[in-house]
Amino acid sequence: MPIHDWTRVPAGIFHHFHHAWIEEISRFLNRGHLPEGYYALAEQLAGRLGPDVLALHAGAAGNGNGKGAPVQGHSPGGVRVAERKPKARFHIQTLTETETYAARAKAVVIRHASDHSVIAMVEIVSPGNKSSQNRIGSFVRKEEETLAAGIHLLIADLFPPTPRDPEGLHRAIWPDREDGFEFNPAKPLTCVSYVSDPLPEAFIEPVGLGDDLPEMPLFLTPEEYVPLPLEITYQAAWNEVPAYWREFVAKPA
Repeated sequence: MPIHDWTRVPAGIFHHFHHAWIEEISRFLNRGHLPEGYYALAEQLAGRLGPDVLALHAGAAGNGNGKGAPVQGHSPGGVRVAERKPKARFHIQTLTETETYAARAKAVVIRHASDHSVIAMVEIVSPGNKSSQNRIGSFVRKEEETLAAGIHLLIADLFPPTPRDPEGLHRAIWPDREDGFEFNPAKPLTCVSYVSDPLPEAFIEPVGLGDDLPEMPLFLTPEEYVPLPLEITYQAAWNEVPAYWREFVAKPA
């Protein structure tokens, strides 16, 4: 199935597809395609990596003893924003709709059952990840922190370069121009697998609209990987998109 032009749809439609694709990748990996002891979860990763992401422990969530997360709801004496907006000369929203969907996006997180620590991650880029210098800077820093933490990384970016990443996200994450990678404007989209190691490595597959997605290595250690077929998981996620939007995206522009 050819890669579609997702710039043609509203951010919410791609977010729906993004969610479905992440789930399909998780299902594929958990159906016998990971070595014993490894498992995949679809997890929301908002902001920088923290201890709650890097370590997952049984019983970490609130257990009814009052020590869990605060309850979100209406407090007595509070004023609902929907009923009466706060008065101020300026109201600044830090995220656009596109960026809000990017902040809500999930990733596939590979953990090991011995201590449930994060081993690897699969991320699918959302348009909001590249919508401003601040957003792309935050995304790049998170990927750098991921690799620095010893976590292997696979990224699929199906959105064309912007003025903020004119040669694609790989060059933004890995700015070393002596690495042999040459950006090809005819194949401006990127699938890249990074090996976290004192001497890191990158395996890059440039792709373009209409191409089939490649099989990519998902590294579990610097010496071991599992093949991840992006094409069949993409196709399964595509089937979960409402028929109207499938027809809209698939028809010629």
